[in-house]
Amino acid sequence: MLFSLARCRVLRLAAVLVPALIVCAFATAEPARADFRLCNNTGGRVGVAIGYKDAEGWITEGWWNISARSCDTLLRGTLVARYYYIYAIDYDRGGEWSGHAFMCSREKEFTIRGTENCLARGYDRTGYFEVDTQEQRSWTVQLTDTAEQPVDRPLSPRSGPPPRTPLGGGPPPGGAPPASPDLNKEGLRR
Repeated sequence: MLFSLARCRVLRLAAVLVPALIVCAFATAEPARADFRLCNNTGGRVGVAIGYKDAEGWITEGWWNISARSCDTLLRGTLVARYYYIYAIDYDRGGEWSGHAFMCSREKEFTIRGTENCLARGYDRTGYFEVDTQEQRSWTVQLTDTAEQPVDRPLSPRSGPPPRTPLGGGPPPGGAPPASPDLNKEGLRR
């Protein structure tokens, strides 16, 4: 009789505690992060600018200063677009990661609306490379040195940044990508 009474108390206690533990587990769980991040996997500091299209149109923002071998969040929250555009400069060793999608930028911190007439509006016209997030909720871009690229698998123009080129250098190896009917005159997706 004593054994069944103790067993009954344990069962009642378990009936109360198990649902409480389940509620606590869900209440303390962190929500999934959905951000656009960039990792600088090089040996030098880099400056990064980003461009994207939101509900109001095209916007470019810069600069994030990212230390060697570290990451930073450029945009917080669920991604608002499929395609994002990145331009980065290696502060320590020179060189840049650029592309053929032209957007506005400037040397100091900036947030610029629109991609047209950059020079006439007092901005620089800068070539950004395209990042296809494949409509994922979050994405991380990895910047690497040219020497760190696998020889047998060069980066394709849509899968990540092109290899770093010297500042003022010419077009990337292979020349400019073919024109696409879904790109505007700045090389941005419509």
